[in-house]
Amino acid sequence: MCKNHFNPIHCIIPPHMLDKLMLSDNKEIADLAVNSSFRSNRYRSDRAFFQASTDHAKTVLGVISGVTGPAVLQMSVYDNKHRTDFTHAKLLYDSTTNQAVTSKDAKNVIAGGKASWDFYFQLFGRNSIDNKGMTISQYIHYDRKMENAYWDGRRMVYGDGDGVIFASFTSDMDVIGHELTHGVTEHEANLEYSKQSGALNESFSDIFGIMIKQRFLNQDVKTADWLIGENVLKGKQYALRSMKAPGTGYVNHPLLGTDPQPATMDKYVDLPDTSQGDYGGVHINSGIPNFAFYVAAYNMGGYSWDKAGRIWYAVLTDESLAQDAQFVDVKNLSIVHAEKLFGLNSPEVTAVKQGWIAAKV
Repeated sequence: MCKNHFNPIHCIIPPHMLDKLMLSDNKEIADLAVNSSFRSNRYRSDRAFFQASTDHAKTVLGVISGVTGPAVLQMSVYDNKHRTDFTHAKLLYDSTTNQAVTSKDAKNVIAGGKASWDFYFQLFGRNSIDNKGMTISQYIHYDRKMENAYWDGRRMVYGDGDGVIFASFTSDMDVIGHELTHGVTEHEANLEYSKQSGALNESFSDIFGIMIKQRFLNQDVKTADWLIGENVLKGKQYALRSMKAPGTGYVNHPLLGTDPQPATMDKYVDLPDTSQGDYGGVHINSGIPNFAFYVAAYNMGGYSWDKAGRIWYAVLTDESLAQDAQFVDVKNLSIVHAEKLFGLNSPEVTAVKQGWIAAKV
């Protein structure tokens, strides 16, 4: 069962970062990294079960509603009270009552959840994660100082971070948008979480996460910083990842070292297709399609979601996108959809080709 590579639990912090922290001389940091790694692996079996379940089973378990709901944001936010089960979580916010909240973390996830829902609905007519009105359930204060955030197939879960290396995982809207997009990918493409298809899975989440943040902040492609998790990873010079310059998200970090992401295919990292190998380096090699998107969007100019975003959403929702898709498959589909949307010899098609050329795919 552990060999199920179809969308295991998706965490924003990859194994290679936690592995570094587990070697820290600071016992508390090392111990927290061990616990976070354990929690990340523990819930993979839940996600694998949900993925293999029938719609009837998912309805019984509350993963899907069983009926298409109205195109209205439905969201609930819970305080998990630093526990590792969800039984005693306290409801802080329900979009049907729209009550006021005082918690900074709750405010962050409400804003991120709303921005994500608005992005998908207003631009693409998508009715929530599953396109059927699924309630966005979010749980803050999971466990004690957990160093991760994840989508488990039916809910968003956020740790508070250790306060030294990581801040609260609610701190960045792109992280929230990234994790919720894993749900969209699960319902649309179900990309196998292994090697290139797994790296594409991660890349789609980074791409849409960054666009959700940019749209919320009204940033165009040239004024945006293209950083993922710049507030989650503490220190002004650090971020979890850079889409503009993969491999520079963090450099010479005292505990994490230097970001290992490549920007180009000739630097592709071939890792073991195991949990500890990050299923072939899905969080590392995602830098390659990330860079292709960045170059394409930058060369189109304006807002990333107006043109490049439309192309990449068309790719993600294309029925011909195989579960084991490779980088070249997404390259080809992105060119096809750019031609459909903007014309055969349009500047947008040229920009898409330039992106993949820059990434050497």
